[in-house]
Amino acid sequence: MGAARFLQGLVQVVPQSKVSVIVNTGDDIELYGLHISPDLDIIMYTLAEIVDEEKGWGLKDDTFHCLEFLKKYGFDTWFNLGDRDLATHIHRTMLLKNGLTLSEVTNRLCHKLGVKARILPMTDSKFATKIQTDEGTMHFEEYFVKKNAAGKVADVIFEGVDVAQPALGVVESILASELVIICPSNPIVSVGTILSVKGVRDALKATKGKVVAISPIVGGRAIKGPADKLMSGLGLEVSAFSVAKLYMDFVDVFIIDQVDEAEKERIEALGLKVMVTDTIMKTLDDKMRLAKLALESVNL
Repeated sequence: MGAARFLQGLVQVVPQSKVSVIVNTGDDIELYGLHISPDLDIIMYTLAEIVDEEKGWGLKDDTFHCLEFLKKYGFDTWFNLGDRDLATHIHRTMLLKNGLTLSEVTNRLCHKLGVKARILPMTDSKFATKIQTDEGTMHFEEYFVKKNAAGKVADVIFEGVDVAQPALGVVESILASELVIICPSNPIVSVGTILSVKGVRDALKATKGKVVAISPIVGGRAIKGPADKLMSGLGLEVSAFSVAKLYMDFVDVFIIDQVDEAEKERIEALGLKVMVTDTIMKTLDDKMRLAKLALESVNL
């Protein structure tokens, strides 16, 4: 959601056609016989201006009659999928079964929805993020949505990481970019998954473009989602500094919230340039202001 909100501001100051978005697919899951890509969909729906902004996911003004009837048939409907949203998953699943890659399917969906930005799944390979808790190991979506991020986190497992290859265009877009922005997303299971794919981290180190990251941790807490719980469970300090340390080998500029200004000197000691601002995105003006600041980092 941090990436989606940031992109809403970015595409107001940069044409969509000049933007490539590399998206986590570790959250992809099969439900009701359908291939669901939660992160790809929220980005796609956001850029198509049809996302339900109040919920932060799905399509605005969607209904849930199909899910209600599935529940009547005995399904455990813990993952909400709207009626119109289901059309996306049905279409995606059919195209995948016909032999198209996830990248090719995403490109077709974006074209139909009028999205001008290039949305790239991090990999076309099968990849799943699993969370190991005191209740057992489960898919990230089950941990986050069904369990409401309850339970002590012991480990985060990337199934398929050993064989996953970056999707066509992922490495190329990083190397060709004038500016790479690491959005204020979960550093473990949103950004971390992308970084785990072979060649991505090396491309970020090699690119001649500036790399800027925005901290998703403000005042020792995640703005939204379980980033703080995951970081704590992995033995990491929950702070902007800790996120900067995770990215320090490829980031040039790190943007932190004004609440964390005291962290500036410690982060600079890692060799990064630091910008301090209000990173909380409540309004479109907030999102545009943060996007403009990220763009200005090219000149640092």
